[in-house]
Amino acid sequence: MKGNMMNGNVEVVVVGGGYGGVTAANRLARRDGVSVTLVNPRPEFVSRIRLHQFVTGSDDAVEGFGAVLGGNVRLVVDTATRLDAAGCRVSLAGGGTLSYDYLVYAVGSGAADPGVPGAAEFAHWVSDLEGARQLRSALDATPASASVTVVGAGPTGLETAAELAEAGRKVTLVCGDVLGPSLHARVRRPVARRLAELGVTVLEGPCARVTAVTQDAVRLDDGRSLPSAVTIWTAGFRVPDLAARSGLRTDTDGRLLTDATLTSVDDVRIVAAGDAAVTTGQPFRMSCQAAVQLGPAAADTILRRIAGKTPARVRMFFAGQCLSLGRNEGVTQFSYPNDKVNALSINGRTGAGVKEIACRFTLNKLVSGARKASSHASHGDSADRVAAPQP
Repeated sequence: MKGNMMNGNVEVVVVGGGYGGVTAANRLARRDGVSVTLVNPRPEFVSRIRLHQFVTGSDDAVEGFGAVLGGNVRLVVDTATRLDAAGCRVSLAGGGTLSYDYLVYAVGSGAADPGVPGAAEFAHWVSDLEGARQLRSALDATPASASVTVVGAGPTGLETAAELAEAGRKVTLVCGDVLGPSLHARVRRPVARRLAELGVTVLEGPCARVTAVTQDAVRLDDGRSLPSAVTIWTAGFRVPDLAARSGLRTDTDGRLLTDATLTSVDDVRIVAAGDAAVTTGQPFRMSCQAAVQLGPAAADTILRRIAGKTPARVRMFFAGQCLSLGRNEGVTQFSYPNDKVNALSINGRTGAGVKEIACRFTLNKLVSGARKASSHASHGDSADRVAAPQP
């Protein structure tokens, strides 16, 4: 092992400051003798489940790391470019390196390249803060009467389409196949009804696939060309190629391969949390709901190894999916603990209330974790939250 383990101190580097990375860092920082450094490319935490609200201005979707990250966690604002597993080092875009005894791989996910002509050039994304900012600027520069097309009818597409329509935009939702593919067939009905009330044009079926995007239109499988002043692509996610670039084994989507304890199949010092990894034979849905469970589980795997104990298999519990359909209505789709959806749901204003409670609860859990971690920090540790990269 590297770092200061011989001196009784364990150095842990967490790469990625999303839901999985922050929850892992806070759990680790509660243990005496463990020093935690979190690497993140931006100086604020992005509340990703509110990015569709950021687009219309109903929420800023960011929190200062001072609120969600323990005061004894060192924050390095930089981007990891390579992991040297043999040398236990992380190379940073700023030119520095960080050494570690254990590493939490929590780099998250972003918008996928759809491979559709014109999409990368002309479409906008709402999967990260930078994409949402560009989309908001594009909308601000476009008349309210101009047509907006949302491609993809998963949770992000549904929420974005509804949010924009409620704000007075003329929205077409291109589903690809079916509206809300992750929803139970019975739960799709209130979603479709709400979108119709908001004036959203929904295109479903085998011919409702986008084959090309231009500056002012989208072309469909059946040859139709729909006018689109602003096109928003929400179909599919990708993960950064950091693991593959570093010589670690991944699946075909580039997600780091781990065992049931979230440990890399290549290196026991690398443990994963969140969207950017996949447990062999037991894949979890990319979601905030999974990340906030995987973060503490990854931390516990490391803490058990430090204590000389055998790590436990991760156990996940899913309750369902909460969708906001504008500010006034929503749908909560319930599921079995194994994430298989059922026919139960909560709709309307109550559904919107459940979604808002879920968003606030998630943030409050991060804040609570930060406070617990900070109880171990000295006054000096929390004075300077942003550190320069190590030489």
